Amino acid sequence: MRSVDEQLARVLAAAVRPAPVRVAISEAQGLLCAEEVVAEQALPGFDQAAVDGYAVRSVDVQTAADESTVLPVVGEIPVGSRQPRRLQPGQAVRVATGAPLPTLADAVVPLEYTDEHPAKVTVRRPVPSAAFVRRTGEDVQTGDVAVRRGSPIGAAQVGLLAAVGRNKVLVHPRPRVSVISVGDELVDVDRTPGQGQVYDVNSYALAAAARDAGAEVARVGIANSDPRRLHEIVEGRLLLSEIVVIAGGAGGAAGNEVRASLADLGELDVTRVAMQPGSVQGFGRLGPDEIPTFVLPGNPVSALVVFEVLVRPLVRAALGKLNPHRRSVSAELLSPITSTQGRRGFHRGQLLRDPKNGSYLVQPLGTSGSHLLASLAEANCLVVLDEDTTEVGAGEQVQVRFLSQRA
Repeated sequence: MRSVDEQLARVLAAAVRPAPVRVAISEAQGLLCAEEVVAEQALPGFDQAAVDGYAVRSVDVQTAADESTVLPVVGEIPVGSRQPRRLQPGQAVRVATGAPLPTLADAVVPLEYTDEHPAKVTVRRPVPSAAFVRRTGEDVQTGDVAVRRGSPIGAAQVGLLAAVGRNKVLVHPRPRVSVISVGDELVDVDRTPGQGQVYDVNSYALAAAARDAGAEVARVGIANSDPRRLHEIVEGRLLLSEIVVIAGGAGGAAGNEVRASLADLGELDVTRVAMQPGSVQGFGRLGPDEIPTFVLPGNPVSALVVFEVLVRPLVRAALGKLNPHRRSVSAELLSPITSTQGRRGFHRGQLLRDPKNGSYLVQPLGTSGSHLLASLAEANCLVVLDEDTTEVGAGEQVQVRFLSQRA
């Protein structure tokens, strides 16, 4: 029986990282930047007012603290004005927030420092040079790196790209994941199951899990156990994917049929991994491009747990993430829990915060049955017990792996 860590190392060694592509910045969110984005213009691109007020020379209002200073207002500059203005000594110009400053102005007097008179403004407080002014290049200078290679692109990065005038950016694209369910007993959710038939849960659930991991997903749906048809489907998806996930046919006679039908595409190593649930599983690199291909158990809970432990890190690595693993924390167990000797246990749990001190608490959910999906739907974490642990009592500390970022 292979350890979880050994199996994970084999999986991550097979990561296929798609070549960088140039996309519109509106499509770049959630991806990693694949270039050094150098600003070709300063940000801000001109001196501008930081508040509504009056553009002045700071030397003209130095005495305003001792006695009010009255300046003639010689015009107004709205936001977006493209008409250059020049300020003469002893004058003021009304400006809006974001408006360009007139030549010679080096400060803005906020409205609340004045009587707001439209023709002759009385200034009651002095301002130093550069006060309430956004200077040219204060945020980004021409030639600065605005977004670095390898940086995750979030809302702020999209905004910065737009601010320096970039409408496209080179990114590491989402890996393409194809999800296939195998089984003659499966029917799609828009049909009524007959005797001995069940709904296809896995292709929907695993497609959602892949999408949550950051992949571009193709839910192929159901493939029956006809060897020729399964071979045709998988061979086609290998040309269009960086990862292929087959749910069902991991063990027993069905597993033998799946391996036989795909034998000429490459070797699928079906083995037992020391984990529960999801011990029996397969992995190989198929097709001329050696695409990582998984065969997961047919039980939905087992399939989702194996995806979480082994497939999700591969998706994250293909995205270029330096740490492809979920966050984990130590938490106090609220109820006792048992696990199978010799296997790493992944138990469903609800992670909570202690209202007294903010520490983590975890409540195990349901039983460990691999067919019990409802408790996994309630879970926001997995309680991870090592291979030598068979029982943990309430009040003891356990390692918990996040499933939901809301936890």
